[in-house]
Amino acid sequence: MSGNMGLEQKIIKHFEGKVVRKDLTKFVKGNAVVPTYVLEYLLGQHCASSDDEIVTQGVEKVKEIIKKHFVHRDEAEAVKHDIVTKGNHRVIDKVSARLNDRRGIYEAEFANLGLKKVTISNDIIANHKKLLTSGVWCIVNLSYLGGDEGNDSPWVIESLKPIQISHVDLEEFKSLRSHFTKDEWIDLLMQSIGLNPEQFNFRGKLIQLTRMVSFCENNYNLIELGPKGTGKSHIYSELSPHGMLISGGEVTQAKLFVNNSNGQIGLVGYWDNVAFDEFAGITKRVDKNLVDTMKNYMANKSFSRGSSPYGAAASFSFVGNTMHSVTHMIKHSDLFEALPKAYHDSAFLDRIHCYIPGWEVQKLRNELFTDGNGFIADYLAEILKVLRKDDYSHLCSKYFELSEGITTRDRTAVLKTFSGLCKIIYPHGDCSKEEAKELLDFALEGRRRVKNQLAIIDETFSEVEFSYTNGTNKIAVLTLEEKQYPSLFKKEGDEETETYEEIPMVVERTTTPKEELLSGKHVVYEENTKGVSYEKLFAPYLKGARRITINDPYLRLFYQVKNLMEFIQMVHKNKTIGEDIEISVVTKYDEFKEQESEERFEQLKESIDGSGIVFDYEFDQSLSFHARSIETDTGWKISIDRGLDIFQPYDFKNPFNLANTLQEEREVKKFEITYLRE
Repeated sequence: MSGNMGLEQKIIKHFEGKVVRKDLTKFVKGNAVVPTYVLEYLLGQHCASSDDEIVTQGVEKVKEIIKKHFVHRDEAEAVKHDIVTKGNHRVIDKVSARLNDRRGIYEAEFANLGLKKVTISNDIIANHKKLLTSGVWCIVNLSYLGGDEGNDSPWVIESLKPIQISHVDLEEFKSLRSHFTKDEWIDLLMQSIGLNPEQFNFRGKLIQLTRMVSFCENNYNLIELGPKGTGKSHIYSELSPHGMLISGGEVTQAKLFVNNSNGQIGLVGYWDNVAFDEFAGITKRVDKNLVDTMKNYMANKSFSRGSSPYGAAASFSFVGNTMHSVTHMIKHSDLFEALPKAYHDSAFLDRIHCYIPGWEVQKLRNELFTDGNGFIADYLAEILKVLRKDDYSHLCSKYFELSEGITTRDRTAVLKTFSGLCKIIYPHGDCSKEEAKELLDFALEGRRRVKNQLAIIDETFSEVEFSYTNGTNKIAVLTLEEKQYPSLFKKEGDEETETYEEIPMVVERTTTPKEELLSGKHVVYEENTKGVSYEKLFAPYLKGARRITINDPYLRLFYQVKNLMEFIQMVHKNKTIGEDIEISVVTKYDEFKEQESEERFEQLKESIDGSGIVFDYEFDQSLSFHARSIETDTGWKISIDRGLDIFQPYDFKNPFNLANTLQEEREVKKFEITYLRE
């Protein structure tokens, strides 16, 4: 097992029976489309031990349970046959229920088994009202009484138990927290959500944990927009049975709030957190009435059906993909540009308490996942649910005083984020002034990111100084992107009047004051020449280009795609901050290695997503050997007989080889290059 063995032993010592090895989940999951908290519920019952033999036996037991009782949709008829043959059978399935108002009974529907209109008792509904929403994973004993021509279903629910822990001891949890340092506790939480803490810095961990605030804070509104592949929605579907993940395009007013035709309360009445997946999409059509109701609920914690108001505590989490790099959004539009027009509304966005910078989150890859011990997902979910009743914002006022210039809505947003993070990291209420400052700075930044964009979207919103006093000192907080790219935020006539706390800065690139006058030419480079680089060959001719097309039939082998990556790096290095550049590749695949070629390009494309380089490719088997060129939308065509494959072989696997990082230290093959202005 990787990771800190001392921490692993401490975790097992204090939380034995409440933790599970996170790599066990994938061993038992197989092709079962079932949330992590369901699997870990079973693993917690059978594998909660530090004894490897017991764990091994437990894993086999859970595998057997999944194999025997979990319903796969393609095996539904076989399961029904088992029930009919045996008379009854236990199944694990997602169950929802609806009132049949004509007959005055409740009827259940099984998502995978495909059964509908199965009578379910009023007592079960009374004890488990969430069945009346989009469904709950349950262990159900089903029996079959035989069919007839009446209205009653031949299927009978003998017993039903939602898959979740029924009770947790919060005071015990708080007491055990005191045995861990801040860093140890954060690492335990990271492992609990399945991530390897060794792969993240403190800020990266804080971003991941902020996703959990919606589960421990009532009426908390969070948004995260960023490149795809960063696991934005994962925690909302896998962490807790008290959260519901829905597609942003599938929600309706009746489903979310109340169905006026039958008076049925929607999702906000039953779930602690409703997460909207794929929330972005500028062309999506959205019901304006839904947006208005959401605005009212997010501001007032209530919604109406006719003249009857209803209160609810459900939090909202919005996640979606951005269309451009962060610098492009800052320079040309705003950080909410990807949202549908109906949601790109200042009144709606002002209800957002925190904006997580999704562009800072690493793309998920194998080494980011942990095989260490973490809390059983359902146990942690129940702790977070109980913590919703508490308010930890007093830990902020204990040390700091927020600026009077911060509005009531901004103050509420900041304190909610601060309180939620305190519940997660310091549930025992014991944090130092410096530890509280870390969370307050992050909470202020998350709300400032929202307000910065509101000032761009709606001129009636003025800029707010997000600052606080730390004893006798005043500390102002900026977002990280403001510190990294100050020129993109500076307005004409602005003067720098305040000094902010220093962080490592990203140096902005400048162009040379004197522009080189370029002309067409033809150059021959002799064998083994050194001092040649893509920077010297191409950069001057690519300046100002917004689209670059590379035609090269030979981009197949690993080193050839690596050359392409180095070309992209050169373009990225020289592009103007705030501008996105499209790079399009037209190439051929090896007759027997099409999949391998496509996988390499997809990996490359994914690695640079969100960087400001928009990459796409196509395979054209008619491309000729001589069609090696680089063309720009500024009119330059660079023909090069070898394409990007100009370097002699070198030891690129050796990290200490100078040629590995400096192209100028490599010897080149003989090649010719022609520059033409079309």
